[in-house]
Amino acid sequence: MYLEIVTPEAVVFQAEIDAVKVPGIEGEFQMLNNHAPIVSTLTSGTVKINLTTSSTDVTSKLSSDFRQEGKELFYPIKGGVLEMKDNKAIILAD
Repeated sequence: MYLEIVTPEAVVFQAEIDAVKVPGIEGEFQMLNNHAPIVSTLTSGTVKINLTTSSTDVTSKLSSDFRQEGKELFYPIKGGVLEMKDNKAIILAD
Protein backbone atom coordinates (compact mmCIF):
# COMPACT_ATOMS: atom_id res chain seq x y z
CA MET A 1 0.00 0.00 0.00
CA TYR A 2 1.04 3.61 -0.49
CA LEU A 3 1.24 6.12 2.37
CA GLU A 4 1.46 9.90 2.24
CA ILE A 5 1.81 12.10 5.33
CA VAL A 6 1.04 15.76 4.70
CA THR A 7 1.55 18.59 7.19
CA PRO A 8 0.65 22.27 6.70
CA GLU A 9 4.31 22.88 5.80
CA ALA A 10 5.09 20.01 3.42
CA VAL A 11 4.63 16.42 2.33
CA VAL A 12 6.86 14.74 4.93
CA PHE A 13 6.52 11.12 3.80
CA GLN A 14 5.49 9.26 0.64
CA ALA A 15 6.36 5.64 -0.10
CA GLU A 16 5.14 2.08 -0.44
CA ILE A 17 4.71 0.45 2.98
CA ASP A 18 3.55 -2.85 4.49
CA ALA A 19 1.37 -1.41 7.28
CA VAL A 20 0.58 1.73 9.25
CA LYS A 21 -0.73 2.12 12.81
CA VAL A 22 -2.40 5.41 13.76
CA PRO A 23 -3.81 6.98 16.95
CA GLY A 24 -7.55 7.19 16.24
CA ILE A 25 -9.98 9.07 18.48
CA GLU A 26 -11.44 5.73 19.70
CA GLY A 27 -8.00 4.11 20.04
CA GLU A 28 -5.10 2.91 17.94
CA PHE A 29 -5.78 0.94 14.78
CA GLN A 30 -3.69 -0.61 12.05
CA MET A 31 -4.21 -0.79 8.31
CA LEU A 32 -2.67 -3.39 6.05
CA ASN A 33 -2.54 -3.82 2.29
CA ASN A 34 -6.00 -3.66 0.61
CA HIS A 35 -7.77 -2.32 3.72
CA ALA A 36 -11.41 -1.30 3.29
CA PRO A 37 -11.99 2.40 2.57
CA ILE A 38 -12.08 4.49 5.74
CA VAL A 39 -12.01 8.11 6.91
CA SER A 40 -11.03 8.74 10.53
CA THR A 41 -10.02 11.61 12.77
CA LEU A 42 -6.73 11.20 14.58
CA THR A 43 -5.64 12.33 18.02
CA SER A 44 -2.26 13.17 19.50
CA GLY A 45 0.12 10.22 19.33
CA THR A 46 2.58 8.41 17.10
CA VAL A 47 2.13 7.07 13.58
CA LYS A 48 3.97 3.75 13.25
CA ILE A 49 5.02 2.84 9.70
CA ASN A 50 6.21 -0.64 8.69
CA LEU A 51 8.43 -0.16 5.65
CA THR A 52 8.60 -2.58 2.76
CA THR A 53 12.04 -3.91 1.89
CA SER A 54 12.04 -1.81 -1.29
CA SER A 55 11.16 1.44 0.54
CA THR A 56 13.94 1.41 3.12
CA ASP A 57 15.94 3.85 0.96
CA VAL A 58 13.42 6.65 1.73
CA THR A 59 14.76 6.97 5.27
CA SER A 60 17.75 9.04 4.13
CA LYS A 61 15.40 11.83 2.98
CA LEU A 62 13.29 12.09 6.15
CA SER A 63 13.14 14.99 8.58
CA SER A 64 14.56 14.68 12.08
CA ASP A 65 10.99 14.33 13.43
CA PHE A 66 11.04 10.68 12.33
CA ARG A 67 12.54 8.00 14.55
CA GLN A 68 13.65 4.69 13.02
CA GLU A 69 13.94 1.26 14.62
CA GLY A 70 14.85 -1.39 12.07
CA LYS A 71 12.16 -1.46 9.35
CA GLU A 72 9.80 0.70 11.44
CA LEU A 73 9.42 4.47 11.43
CA PHE A 74 7.69 6.53 14.11
CA TYR A 75 6.27 9.99 13.48
CA PRO A 76 4.62 12.09 16.23
CA ILE A 77 1.41 13.96 15.40
CA LYS A 78 -0.84 16.30 17.39
CA GLY A 79 -3.96 15.23 15.50
CA GLY A 80 -5.31 15.07 11.99
CA VAL A 81 -7.41 13.12 9.51
CA LEU A 82 -6.77 9.86 7.70
CA GLU A 83 -8.29 8.65 4.46
CA MET A 84 -7.72 5.16 3.05
CA LYS A 85 -9.02 4.45 -0.45
CA ASP A 86 -7.84 2.31 -3.36
CA ASN A 87 -4.86 1.02 -1.36
CA LYS A 88 -3.59 4.56 -0.72
CA ALA A 89 -3.59 6.14 2.75
CA ILE A 90 -3.27 9.87 3.20
CA ILE A 91 -2.70 11.38 6.63
CA LEU A 92 -3.31 15.12 6.98
CA ALA A 93 -1.38 15.75 10.18
CA ASP A 94 -1.03 18.69 12.56
